[in-house]
Amino acid sequence: MLRDYLPNDVLQRLRQADRLWQSLRQDSAPIPAVVEESQETLGTAEWDAVICGGTLGILLAAALQRQGVRVALIERGILRGREQEWNISRAELAVFLELDLLTEAELESAIATEYNPARVSFHQGCEIWVKDVLNIGVDPVFLLETLKQKFLAAGGTLLEQTAFNGAVVHPDGVAVKLGDNLAPLTARLLVDAMGHFSPIAKQARNGEKPEGVCLVVGSCAQGYPRNETGDLIATFTPIQNQCQYFWEAFPARDGRTTYLFTYLDAHPDRFSLEFFMTEYLRLLPEYQGADLSELQFQRFLFGFFPSYRNSPLRLPWSRILPIGDSSGSQSPVSFGGFGSMVRHLQRLAIGVEEALQAKRLSCKDLALLQPYQPNIAVTWLFQRTMSVAIARQVPPNQINELMSAVFAVMDRLGEEVLKPFLQDVIQFPALTKTLPLVNPKFVLPLLPQVGVPLLADWFKHYVNLGLYSSLYLTAKGLRPTLKNLSPQQQYSYRRWLDAWKYGSGRDWHSGE
Repeated sequence: MLRDYLPNDVLQRLRQADRLWQSLRQDSAPIPAVVEESQETLGTAEWDAVICGGTLGILLAAALQRQGVRVALIERGILRGREQEWNISRAELAVFLELDLLTEAELESAIATEYNPARVSFHQGCEIWVKDVLNIGVDPVFLLETLKQKFLAAGGTLLEQTAFNGAVVHPDGVAVKLGDNLAPLTARLLVDAMGHFSPIAKQARNGEKPEGVCLVVGSCAQGYPRNETGDLIATFTPIQNQCQYFWEAFPARDGRTTYLFTYLDAHPDRFSLEFFMTEYLRLLPEYQGADLSELQFQRFLFGFFPSYRNSPLRLPWSRILPIGDSSGSQSPVSFGGFGSMVRHLQRLAIGVEEALQAKRLSCKDLALLQPYQPNIAVTWLFQRTMSVAIARQVPPNQINELMSAVFAVMDRLGEEVLKPFLQDVIQFPALTKTLPLVNPKFVLPLLPQVGVPLLADWFKHYVNLGLYSSLYLTAKGLRPTLKNLSPQQQYSYRRWLDAWKYGSGRDWHSGE
């Protein structure tokens, strides 16, 4: 079936991704050894920061360079955005104006599509419509090219088609090894923006297996019946193949994009991406009301996104900072990527600059830039309730019934509860209002599947969520005292303030 719709080169890339997915399931992926340490001093560093991974690293690189930080950016290919839009909410894009990375006109030009409303719907359950949530499609090609030119104009150095081969951490800097026998780059700080499969992250995790994985397949196609609405999350089937199938859809500039995704673990018996793509094509006509023969596929999309409870990742080396998906700090129920990077861009841009200025570049100092966030940790329970263990028998509609019950409660409580949750922002007041109102008959059957240890762990994060909310509200009133602190003390204070703000979901409110 796949050969009828997927071009041969796409099918080969799908199978290549499948081999990576298989190696993860079978614990056969090699552990790289790309970072080493040396006790010799490096001397004067050529750069303040070298950022590896240009696709999303360019966001931080452009911000830092405009702040006066000397940055070199390494990209193994050509730094160019993909054709498929990145979906986000309009309010989140304000950070590009606040950091002076884009003008208002450039920001509007970066918006390829905008639609309303979006649906949340579950098989034999509730249907909810919302506006202005993840309804903006950003053009990655325009955005990255604009940021690339801003970065270069500000004096940044971009090395395209340049592979990261390793790093040697010295007491006073990092030597970054490059491919093609190029001379190493020397910097005070190495920033890892190479994503989920960063060799630095792989080495640090030392073969650790992810507790959760999100498998995704999809396409952008023309020929659908006219539909200017979107789906944020939708189901129309019960549990199949020990998974609940979730769907997402939205209008795109050159058609309509649809995704099929599911949450599972990395058990060896889990199905392949190729099988999942076959399921996608089998069910797509029913989902969108269009025959496959009527569709003109523009492109296919697929991938898998691992998540680790041991996150954010704590590196054992000084002078290396993982950001974005490399850090493992994204929620296990989201894909991470662009939205997560944008959300933390201002915090990271300010924090990295202050770390360089205050010379706070040890592993403990840099860990303050990727702090524990209870609002992300609590979502592990949600991820577990949306997945099914490989050998467990559960009622076919169990996940649909639970999701429908939870979203119906949030809908009754209003947009101040529903909208943050749909944008992967968990807040203590909203969670505390929602949980007691969910019918216990949908929750109690999940207890054997979740287990006591995970419930106890979740309760700890829930308590911390409330504590972080209180700490942030208290601590932000002490900002005027910052002028009495040393730069080193200010760095620590601001990082804790950020941790409490983001860790309690308070960053979602504008003006906070």
